[in-house]
Amino acid sequence: MQALSTMIQSIPVWTQTVVLLTASNVFMTFAWYGHLKNMQSRAWYVAALVSWGIALFEYLLQVPANRIGATEMSLPQLKIMQEVITLTVFVPFVIFYMNQPLKLDYLWAALCMLGAVYFVFRT
Repeated sequence: MQALSTMIQSIPVWTQTVVLLTASNVFMTFAWYGHLKNMQSRAWYVAALVSWGIALFEYLLQVPANRIGATEMSLPQLKIMQEVITLTVFVPFVIFYMNQPLKLDYLWAALCMLGAVYFVFRT
C-alpha cells in the first residue's frame, strides 16, 4: 500500500486532477443525459433516482480531484479545466452514445474554451 501511495504522489497534481475530473465527467454526463436514451418510458422520478445513483460516483471522483487540484491551481483554473473536460467528454457522448450528428458549432465552442484556458492559466 505504501508503494501505491508513493507512486500516486509522484504523479503531477495537474495529471491527477485531469484524470479524476475526466472519469468524474463520464459519470456526470451519463447521470445528466443517459436517461434520455434509456429511460424514456419510465417515470421521471425513476430516472432521477437512477441518475442520483450514478452521480454518487461522479462526486466520489470530483471531490478528491478538486481537493488535489486546489493545492496548485486557483478556483478559476479548476473551473475552466472542468469545463474543457466536460466538453471533451460530452461531444463523443453526443455523437457515439446518443447518435447525434457532429456539428461545426462544437469546434467553435472548443475554440472559445481554449481562449478561456489561455486567459485563466496565463501568468
